[in-house]
Amino acid sequence: MSKASKTDAPELSPDAVLVHFRPRKAAVTLRIDSDVLAWLKSAGDGYQTRINDLLRQAMNTSRR
Repeated sequence: MSKASKTDAPELSPDAVLVHFRPRKAAVTLRIDSDVLAWLKSAGDGYQTRINDLLRQAMNTSRR
C-alpha cells in the first residue's frame, strides 16, 4: 500500500450517507429587545435559527 492511499478511515461506498453532527437543543425563555427581535424576524422564517447562529459565531470567536 502506498503512503498516499494509507488511511485509518474506512472506504465509503458510493451510496454512503454522511451525517452532520448537531448538538442537542434546549428550550429556553429569552428576553430580548423588541427592535432586535423585529430585525431578526424581518428576514423571514427561521429567526430562532438565526439567533442560534449568531450566538454560535460569538461563542466561537470568544474561544479563539
